[in-house]
Amino acid sequence: MMADLKWNPVAEGYSRKFFEGPDTTLSFIDFGGGGFPVLALHGHMNEGLFAQDLARTLAGEYRVIALDQRGHGESGRPLSYDNERYVDDALALLDHLGIDETVLLGHSLGGVVAYRLAARRPERVRALIIEDIGAVVNDNLSFTGRWPRRMPTKEALIAALGRVGPAFAYSMREYGDGWGLPFVPEDMAVSQRHLNGDHWDDWLATDCPALLLHGMRSTCLSYDQAEEMASRRPNTKLVHFEAGHSIHFDALDPFIEAIQAFLKSIRTEQ
Repeated sequence: MMADLKWNPVAEGYSRKFFEGPDTTLSFIDFGGGGFPVLALHGHMNEGLFAQDLARTLAGEYRVIALDQRGHGESGRPLSYDNERYVDDALALLDHLGIDETVLLGHSLGGVVAYRLAARRPERVRALIIEDIGAVVNDNLSFTGRWPRRMPTKEALIAALGRVGPAFAYSMREYGDGWGLPFVPEDMAVSQRHLNGDHWDDWLATDCPALLLHGMRSTCLSYDQAEEMASRRPNTKLVHFEAGHSIHFDALDPFIEAIQAFLKSIRTEQ
């Protein structure tokens, strides 16, 4: 676990759990429910709590489980951020929970992990929900190295992060030496370099039902690439949103509505 922090609490009725992953301790939130499992994988600089609003909406129909990916939230800081290790972690969680098949939902980094996991183990994935990430990734998170590691109050940290501060507010923690974020900024730049590259083969390797969500103001996934991804892969539905990269934050209600409609459609087809 990240050292010396006060855990970010989860809402009543949810439970945070830990298990030993392939090379580090991993944390996940089980939002409960007895329905078909949905495994949610967050993006860089985020944590499993990003799925809490969706989990609340899907309660009763689906069991939403959200992994704190390596080096994020309350999972351990690993020796490697190779993207293949992220895939190993997600598979290890499914094995740990005895889940043979799941719907995979992934945002950004988590989206690549999701469709790469499907390419490796298609029998484990009923459907994919990919939020704003492409089949070709080329980004740079070195700017996070300029962010303050600690501030005396949560409000000061929100202000110090500028326009992105409010989006990170829910995941901020109080450490022994002040308020900070649940990741090491320099690690995010390293992880992003491992993520960058051409992943078309993995995106096109499967034909299970897929929902691709694109933010029209996103700097991570262009309109043209989103359209190409949908046109080249069978059984893929593309939805554009008036939002940036984090559709679940910028356009929460339409985001949830699109996912509900997609899940209903694949349930009808089964």
